[in-house]
Amino acid sequence: MGTTKDIVSRLANVPLFSDCSQRDLSTIARVVREIPHAAGTIIAREGEPGVGLFILLDGTAEVSIGGRKKATLGPGEFFGEIALLDGGPRTATVMAKTDVQLLGLTEWVFRGLMTEHPTIALKTLQQMAGRLRVATKAATA
Repeated sequence: MGTTKDIVSRLANVPLFSDCSQRDLSTIARVVREIPHAAGTIIAREGEPGVGLFILLDGTAEVSIGGRKKATLGPGEFFGEIALLDGGPRTATVMAKTDVQLLGLTEWVFRGLMTEHPTIALKTLQQMAGRLRVATKAATA
């Protein structure tokens, strides 16, 4: 993947960061880490503690809950955003269907970002609230 500019352009396409300025995205790009996983690897396991957010750069991953497939994620999609706030247990299992390249942002790094850059905190929390509202509406429909 490589340069901060490349990572910024990828982050700009992630709905969670869509309201962030280029400056905010550059700040986030400097603290995320690239993480490769081979096909068949469990990236996150339902019930285990979550350490943070993962954004798929390349490849596909399967999401399952209670052993039942719920979704397939591709480049630009993400999971683990709630763990950024509470580090609580994963609500789903995510397995690499192909070799994947991820960007990872841990809870403790995100907390530092929120403290030092309140605009990033406000914009990402608004996006998380919107996602939660949509999920809640879908679950009760």
